[in-house]
Amino acid sequence: MGDQVRRNMPLFSIGIVKQLTELSARQIRYYEEQSLITPARSKGNTRMFSFNDVDRLLEIKALIERGVNLAGIREVFEMKEKGYGTQHPVHRKEPTEGDLHKQLKKELFQAGRHGKASLIQGELSRFFH
Repeated sequence: MGDQVRRNMPLFSIGIVKQLTELSARQIRYYEEQSLITPARSKGNTRMFSFNDVDRLLEIKALIERGVNLAGIREVFEMKEKGYGTQHPVHRKEPTEGDLHKQLKKELFQAGRHGKASLIQGELSRFFH
């Protein structure tokens, strides 16, 4: 039996999951109502959670503690399912003040051209004399 099969086996009742995640039963049910988790059901219609369900609940908890709302959490999960974020992140060099100055100047000069109106043109113009 493979590790992925084991991780998907519904083994834990909601009481155990509450202890593992430190979430209330109401929170767990709410995340299920929001389709963020989908625990299996026993013949008696009892929720049964897998290791993967517990991991997902812990991830939801961590994201909420960081201030991410449910729509953002859904977006994170959708991106993961599509394979985004699985590669190593690209480390970008922070732009220098000169780089920012050039970019702002470019945007200022492009404002109004080719039908592109700029709402910040007046704000940008004060940086360039």
